[in-house]
Amino acid sequence: MTYLMESDSEARRLLEQERSSPSLERLRVTGLRPGAVVLDAGCGPGAITASLVRMVGPEGRVVALDPSEPRLEEAARVLHGMDNVELVCAALPQSGLPASLAQTGLPSDHFDYTWCQYVFEYLRDPETALDELIRVTRPGGKVVVADIDGVGLLNWPFPALLRDGTEKLMRALTEQGLDLNVGRKLYHLFRQHGLRDVRVHLSPFYVVGGRADDAMVADWSLRFDVLKPIGVPALGGEAAYTQFRDAFLEMLRDEETFKYAVVLTTEGTKP
Repeated sequence: MTYLMESDSEARRLLEQERSSPSLERLRVTGLRPGAVVLDAGCGPGAITASLVRMVGPEGRVVALDPSEPRLEEAARVLHGMDNVELVCAALPQSGLPASLAQTGLPSDHFDYTWCQYVFEYLRDPETALDELIRVTRPGGKVVVADIDGVGLLNWPFPALLRDGTEKLMRALTEQGLDLNVGRKLYHLFRQHGLRDVRVHLSPFYVVGGRADDAMVADWSLRFDVLKPIGVPALGGEAAYTQFRDAFLEMLRDEETFKYAVVLTTEGTKP
């Protein structure tokens, strides 16, 4: 997995993104209960891990998994004082990895509730990752994956300059392994891998009628800075990329424009 959004301020951006999103409702609606043994696969800096720990209560337990040691260091600070959580440095497996990295090292048939948010969009091999989530979940337990669908594409009015530039950038990101429409693909994937009672819940990633707030504009500005090495060749040069970026940010500030994206949370039960 290649994490395309890496930057010096990424931990802070992820924490702010999580604190502004309705993840608690996603956890409730998919059946997280007090006392559960939970895996947070791809925990990042630990904001949602803290919510998981609070929701399972003192009788429950959370294992938080992430391949980034700096993210886990940040998570340790966020989770300071919480006793029923364990941090593990490991990645969800992908095809082509050495045998020693083919699994997370977690026990099979162990977790009551396995959670993974905003990770599958970066995976070139989501099937292998899902197999691992299923393996570590106990029979009768829940596998839950939440991910985005349509980020950056769902705006109106959406002038040709912006639409064409966005499509070029998205194609380039797809070639790098980023799938901004992965959310809609999870239902089929869950069914194909034998999970039962598969359901999908839709919630907003963002919904903005009119001017976006300063935090959202700053978040998108950082995205454009980080993705510049991919975006410049995709749009035909630095001047074209800068023009596109500035126009997109202006569209976010436009009082006359509606913009939105969704998160699709897919849950299934292991037989």
